[in-house]
Amino acid sequence: MPDKAITLYALSTCIHCKKTKEYLDDCGAKYDCIFVDKLEGDERKQIIEAIKKINPKLSFPTLLVDEEAIVGFKQDQIKEALER
Repeated sequence: MPDKAITLYALSTCIHCKKTKEYLDDCGAKYDCIFVDKLEGDERKQIIEAIKKINPKLSFPTLLVDEEAIVGFKQDQIKEALER
């Protein structure tokens, strides 16, 4: 698997976020996972603004693989993005 910049924006209570995280782990992907509901203050505001730029609906999970945003747990789309 090529090295990619992968960031998962998730909620700690979200089942779809959990499935996305498990799938990335199963694929052996190296990624940053940010639980937005656990952030506070300015850090939280900054992350929310960053997510809105790639996903204006601010829904979770929002996965960023290099420059490609994948919203929701879409296993096929995630697999393709990881293999590119």
